[in-house]
Amino acid sequence: MKKAVTFEAKYEEDILSNAYNKLYYKVDVIYDLMKRIWGEEYISSAINSQGLNENIESDSIEDRIYALQRLVLKKDSYVDDPIYVMDCIEKELIRLIAKNHVESELESEVEEYLRDKQDKLIDEIKLSIIKKKKGKENSKTFKKLIHLQKLDTIKLSKSAMELLRPSKIDEIVGQKRAVSSVLSKLASPFPQHMILYGPPGVGKTTTARLALSIAKKLKSTPFRDDAPFIEVNGTTIRWDPREITNPLLGSVHDPIYQGSKKDLAEIGIPEPKPGLVTDAHGGVLFIDEIGELDLELQFKLLKVLEDKKVEFSSSYYDPDDENVPSYIKKLFEDGAPADFILIGATTREPHEINPALRSRCAEVYFEPLSKNDIKDIVLNAAKKLKIEIEEEAANIISSYTIEGRKAVNILSDVYGHVVYKRGLKDINITCDDLYEVISLSRLVPYNKVSIKDSCEVGRIFGLGVSGFIGSILEIEAVAFERDSDGGNIRFNDTAGSMAKDSVFNAASVIRSITGKDISHYDIHVNIIGGGNVDGPSAGVAITVAMLSAITQKPVKQNIAITGEISILGHVKPVGGIIEKIYGASQAGIKKVLIPFENSKDVSIDDKDIEIIPVKNIDDVLKIVF
Repeated sequence: MKKAVTFEAKYEEDILSNAYNKLYYKVDVIYDLMKRIWGEEYISSAINSQGLNENIESDSIEDRIYALQRLVLKKDSYVDDPIYVMDCIEKELIRLIAKNHVESELESEVEEYLRDKQDKLIDEIKLSIIKKKKGKENSKTFKKLIHLQKLDTIKLSKSAMELLRPSKIDEIVGQKRAVSSVLSKLASPFPQHMILYGPPGVGKTTTARLALSIAKKLKSTPFRDDAPFIEVNGTTIRWDPREITNPLLGSVHDPIYQGSKKDLAEIGIPEPKPGLVTDAHGGVLFIDEIGELDLELQFKLLKVLEDKKVEFSSSYYDPDDENVPSYIKKLFEDGAPADFILIGATTREPHEINPALRSRCAEVYFEPLSKNDIKDIVLNAAKKLKIEIEEEAANIISSYTIEGRKAVNILSDVYGHVVYKRGLKDINITCDDLYEVISLSRLVPYNKVSIKDSCEVGRIFGLGVSGFIGSILEIEAVAFERDSDGGNIRFNDTAGSMAKDSVFNAASVIRSITGKDISHYDIHVNIIGGGNVDGPSAGVAITVAMLSAITQKPVKQNIAITGEISILGHVKPVGGIIEKIYGASQAGIKKVLIPFENSKDVSIDDKDIEIIPVKNIDDVLKIVF
């Protein structure tokens, strides 16, 4: 039994001795391999720097393996299992050799590519160096730059409109109520979006701009001193429903289809371009003719008003791309800020504006300008031009337009004409000067109707309104008595159905007043000018004209009437009362009869016109005959 144990121990000792001999051999081979791969100088330097000379030269296999462990595995732990450690060293060397092999192959491929493309690359480098030396300019670009710089030195004086535009809120004539309303809505700690209604040339844009400049000075408003006023016209905004371009809200420049900045396009990064709503952030976005804005774009604008930001999206945007600049990532993830007050202006009627837009905005109505307002605008403009103008000349201009802008344009034309004829010294514009320009420009009076203080049978003035502009309707009627029944009534074919119904209502009222059967008369009712008149508001005026023609009673010619007539003779309320009264005043009418129920709608301070509310046809007849 003792001999067997001795044999087994000797066997195990031989196996262990062989394993250690192999380890000695492996260590020598690996050490030589490392010298060939990384160079003997590099390995010697690494051994010296880490103080491993004694370990490498040691007779102990553990010391030598420890040195290799430090060099290859970068570990400083005690070697308790030399065989396992050598396996780890072999695996790491295999990985490093494979990596070195791949890198060598790549380097050889790069060298081969450089050899093939050498001439082309050299040419590109030469061209790049030449461009850098020459700079970004050439003779053509220099010539264009010089031309632009030359144009910049040419400055004309201010245009007449720029000079004569109101620069202070109290220079806006005839809009005291509207100006006060706009200011009150901006002066609040919670300013409101607004839609400004009114005819053209009455000061809507100027009021909005000056109101913001005043609001910025008030402590009660959230507007900062640098709050912007961004102005755009709804008729000129062009956008693509595919969001390729949208100057109002903003769009994304995709790198493939549109091309963004060169550095972004080359790495395929889309770039959002904020629009005017972002430019207006913290201030006012003013959209003139907002009613002309594309309907789909209006709904997109409403979404921005609610969210107070613009969201961007693109199929090319990758949130995990490390090359995306921070500002682009912020625009895609947080959106572009768009917290502003919207002020829209329009000459359309309220019912023609998108109801969703109207529901989010306060509505302010600008009134038509009276002749006195036009006269004041002309006189104020003359003061700014530092010229004299006859008061009668200002009165004449007021009869040719109801727009403040047009009045200033006429004055500017006369000013230029006088300067051309007589020079700049002591300019005094006379009526003769004005009539010369009127003749040259072929201007016609705004109202062609002649108002008389006399009376006339079968003729009366009605009132109409279109686009916040009131006008005079010259209504006339003739009646021919017949010997028998079968009479007929003729009215303008272009008139609408409601206007024609007014004629038949008038016939019933006349029969109840006079007791006469109008079937014994051929009656012709005409609205001079043949306009496409519709609505019931000319009903009372038509009744008076027909009654005058039948009874041959003359009607006063300095009176205008508006109101619907019922078959019972009641005068019913109508719309557009303020505009109609301004139209009557512009034409020189002295009295205006309006429905009694419209009395609360009137707030006009015009001493040249008398407004008389009436309840029924009897009240009307007492005044007109």
